[in-house]
Amino acid sequence: MNSSFNKLLTFKTLISASMIIVFSINLLLIDRVDALSDTKQLVLDAWTMVNEGFYDPEKFEKIQWKRIRQKTLQKQIETTEEAYSAIEDMLRPLEDPYTRILRPKDYELLKSSNFGSEINGVGLQLGEDDDKKVKVISTLGGSPAEEAGIVSGDFIVKVDGIPSKELGLANTASKLRGTSGTKVLVEISSESGEIREFDLERRSVDLRPVRTKRLREDSHTIGYLRITQFSESVPQKVEEALQELKEKEVEGLILDLRNNSGGLVSSGIAVADSLLSEEPVVETKNRNGIKDAIISQKETSFDGPMVTLVNKGTASASEILAGSLQDNERSILMGEKTYGKGLIQSLKSLGEDSGIAITVASYLTPKGNNIQGQGIIPNKFLDLPDASKYGSADDKWVRNAELFLESLLEKEKLSLQTSELSNEGVKP
Repeated sequence: MNSSFNKLLTFKTLISASMIIVFSINLLLIDRVDALSDTKQLVLDAWTMVNEGFYDPEKFEKIQWKRIRQKTLQKQIETTEEAYSAIEDMLRPLEDPYTRILRPKDYELLKSSNFGSEINGVGLQLGEDDDKKVKVISTLGGSPAEEAGIVSGDFIVKVDGIPSKELGLANTASKLRGTSGTKVLVEISSESGEIREFDLERRSVDLRPVRTKRLREDSHTIGYLRITQFSESVPQKVEEALQELKEKEVEGLILDLRNNSGGLVSSGIAVADSLLSEEPVVETKNRNGIKDAIISQKETSFDGPMVTLVNKGTASASEILAGSLQDNERSILMGEKTYGKGLIQSLKSLGEDSGIAITVASYLTPKGNNIQGQGIIPNKFLDLPDASKYGSADDKWVRNAELFLESLLEKEKLSLQTSELSNEGVKP
């Protein structure tokens, strides 16, 4: 009995000692967290935001995410720039180019492009292909890049002599931006492998996200609506444009989403809401695997026949809009297969001036089609050269859309006339 009592006493003593040790370690950890420098706190804040929001938490186990935090905080991080570099290194194993640190200049620029009407740079919207090569999604209209002849599908090889593979997507984009009047040397590779070099002068590019006009034909009036990106102001501007076109009594609408690389997903969904009536717009899949279908309101701003133009520069929020119109048979799509960016980012402030973009969800079209890496296949392919200016008289894509809409309107007219004749033939 004494032996059992002694064993129990020894066990209790060990447990008490263990609790004291654990408690002491916890106190040390708390002290260490409290003692973190501002620069290391920046790193820890970034890790926490990603840990709480990243859409694919299974990836954390594969890359030992908590160990990455521990190893990163053990580094000597004394300056803000060292903190930014440490965060970049920390995020790299996630292999998601869209989850990234935004230094003050890039953070301010991204906010201004989402909420403002001008941007300083060369006018390139960039992404990554499967081989991690930096690829041109689209060029902004009237930008130095567009005037130089850089097109969707080109690859950025070097910026000011530094290989883009070494820079990565975020830093490549950052080096292309800058003060108006300054120059940047860009080496480009076409999809066929042809290498070209451009000395581009950065300048302020007027985004003008919504452009519209009326196209007169022999017997029909058609509206043309071009959306170049989805910033905060776009839904209201689209409402105003559609109202203006309705006052001009347009019978059909050409929606031009070519080289629209996206922007605010909420803006793309709001525009879809203006064109659909109580129909699904998009499904989102978050880290819990939940799919939430977003349904449009009953009222629409335009309910006439439509054609939507898309190309390989149509990406992200514009793919949400195009996919919703196609799946609900609201509009046929004409052009090329779209880019295939089906991930949604959340933008968060990090410190006073910087930010972090985190991929928080993926999206599917109303019929459940995954856009990420796949793109959207148009109903009708157009194997035609791009116009020098979208919507101009020499734009053959718009001309094809016009002819298609005219045929639809003629069929509707003939059907209405046939119906009226049938009604006249019915005697009471």
